[in-house]
Amino acid sequence: MHNLLIITVSTRPTRKGHVFAPWLQSVAEADPDWNVSVADLGEIDLPMFDEPQHPRLGNYAGEHTKAWSKTVAAADAFVIVTPEYNYGAPPSIINALDYLAAEWAYKPVGFLSYGGISGGMRSVQMLKQFNTTLKMMPIPEAVTVPMFTSLIDAEGKLNPTPIMETAAGTMLAELKKWTGALKTLR
Repeated sequence: MHNLLIITVSTRPTRKGHVFAPWLQSVAEADPDWNVSVADLGEIDLPMFDEPQHPRLGNYAGEHTKAWSKTVAAADAFVIVTPEYNYGAPPSIINALDYLAAEWAYKPVGFLSYGGISGGMRSVQMLKQFNTTLKMMPIPEAVTVPMFTSLIDAEGKLNPTPIMETAAGTMLAELKKWTGALKTLR
């Protein structure tokens, strides 16, 4: 069994990542090979990076960093659920990535992005650069949701499209292959 951590990154009061994460969690949990958990950066509320030592040393001072380290270290793979802010990634995920080093290494990462016409793809492209620096393996398969507000009803419920369902299944299957392969490097 592999531990999958779904990370929702938007911290705005009107954020929508929390709508996508439970849906993706239910898709992943249909596969008995995944043990799924969700980390919401809006709830975790990491302060701007404040550790006195470089993360590569793993000598964390803050309790918030120690908790984040434990959460990330327990994961074998990640899916980052991200919107796009100003043609890029939200500061919350950059900050969360910067907090740690070894905990990310040799683990695959997939993406569920959402936004306007681009579906958050510019955010993903920016994040892939950060991920590879941390020795993560960003996979090409992804769930991209353009014009996402049209899929959320008046009660705040997500109505996924068949394309989203197919993309999620494809991404999770590929993520599982990479998870097994990369375990040998850890």
